[in-house]
Amino acid sequence: MAENQAEKRSRRGLLGFVFGRRGLWSKKCTADNGNKTPMRSSNASAPCTSNIQFTKSPGNELNSKKLQEYKVSPEPIQNQNQTQIQRPISKPLSNQYPNNNPGPVQQQARKVVPRESIGLSGELESMIMDNQKAKGMMFGNLGNLKQPGTTAVGNQTTVQNSGYGRKTMEGERQTPVRPISVSNNQDQSGSLCRAISTRMDPETLKIMGNEDYKNGNFVEALALYDAAIAIDPKKAAYRSNKSAALTALGRILEAVFECREAIRMEPHYHRAHHRLANLYLRLGEVENSIYHIKRSGPEADQEDILKAKTVQMHLNKCTEAKRLRDWNNLIKETKNTIASGADAATQVYALQAEAFLKSYRHQEADDALSRCPVFDVEMNTKYYGPIGYAGFLVVWAQVHMSLGRFGEAVEAIQLAAKLDRNNREVSMVLRRVQAVTAARSKGNDFFKTGRFQEASAAYGEGLDHDSRNSVLLCNRAACLFKMGQFDRAIGDSTAALSVRPAYAKARLRRADCNAKLGNWELAVGDYEILRKETPEDDQVIRGLMEAQNHLVKRRGHENL
Repeated sequence: MAENQAEKRSRRGLLGFVFGRRGLWSKKCTADNGNKTPMRSSNASAPCTSNIQFTKSPGNELNSKKLQEYKVSPEPIQNQNQTQIQRPISKPLSNQYPNNNPGPVQQQARKVVPRESIGLSGELESMIMDNQKAKGMMFGNLGNLKQPGTTAVGNQTTVQNSGYGRKTMEGERQTPVRPISVSNNQDQSGSLCRAISTRMDPETLKIMGNEDYKNGNFVEALALYDAAIAIDPKKAAYRSNKSAALTALGRILEAVFECREAIRMEPHYHRAHHRLANLYLRLGEVENSIYHIKRSGPEADQEDILKAKTVQMHLNKCTEAKRLRDWNNLIKETKNTIASGADAATQVYALQAEAFLKSYRHQEADDALSRCPVFDVEMNTKYYGPIGYAGFLVVWAQVHMSLGRFGEAVEAIQLAAKLDRNNREVSMVLRRVQAVTAARSKGNDFFKTGRFQEASAAYGEGLDHDSRNSVLLCNRAACLFKMGQFDRAIGDSTAALSVRPAYAKARLRRADCNAKLGNWELAVGDYEILRKETPEDDQVIRGLMEAQNHLVKRRGHENL
């Protein structure tokens, strides 16, 4: 109960202060699965330290080096006489080769082997493969962190995205899409576990899982630990080992729940406390991390405490920068916080994105959230609570809208409104997103029918609600270009590029306008940038050649 109280306190504190009155980021307290085992009286309360608590992300991307850095070892094998399990090679199943085509080794005479005659290990591996395919986790996918399309961004995968994802828009880079909840696949996993639970000793399964873990086969190891848990659900070591496998796969929140369950079963389990301390540190929950470090016994050392205190120092600086509305310093301190160990702290990435938005650096805000670890809706809501997760969705919605991903913005803010119906800022952002989206659709309809004056006015209505929206600015510039108002079109294009320097459409629009006005040097400058980014774009190539020819002619006349 002492541990639960400490974790509750850590989820309050500075959170309300950091995010003001809106209350979006306050996190629902989730204790260690109702651990009621009393600790020593001296541990009745965790030390109170200030901390920014949150609620996608989503953290920075976990590359292979990062995964190795945070990889934790599973429990040591209990039976010292049994150092390795040799798995017999299984015979192929009768349906291994579809359409009744024999395999390459069995062209002459192929026997259909009954399933009952397949070795236990071969059957186990076959079921694990089926389980992996059902979960979409083949080829070493990294759990429920981001993936492109329905599956990976960088080295992280999701089962899926952010709990909240986004679709690919024309002219935009591909981003993750709406997730499939992990819970949807629990039945298949349970079927696997039940299928082998009557045929295998759980310790043997754990040993096999340890071998796979050591060889980097984390998905296979996870399936084996799940099978051991199905046989003996009250063994804390199996839960702890499962947490290690989930951590290696980037499924941080699930790993936290497994560690909590292991500690609930065995309150003085040092290794589980140490693992949970590391997970909390990565999530930016320093107070909880220190609480469990102190209960890790010989597993922890002074370096763990120093690392946690370093993260706390940077979080405190983030708090102060947020209070002073010092956005540049907030960007700097959020980067320091992530680099010092809180690399999966969704609230820190959200703070960073918010600071970029306030500084009108929209592209960088999107880049910040793209590095945030992404978990499915169910897991985010379970861990952060609906109100906490709604806070993250509000930031996501504003980033989506700033870059013209209006459909994703509406989806995110509507989900936030369902999770936190009484929050005034959620309602305000929802109304703004809906107004901007409607204005953009109205303007597009006018533009398609050649009514450029009406289209320009419609885009202007949207800009009344979001004055720095790069897509609306670029669209209005297109209308002005069609009406021959090149100077005003250049102004809108430049405004769009100021918040989103990599926006190719706005740069091309400005280059074309400068060419129409005879500003050849300015046109050449923009065309050359576009040529580097899109070397095969015929429109850019023609525009650049024409501008260069006119510039040469002008300089030739000037030299006469």
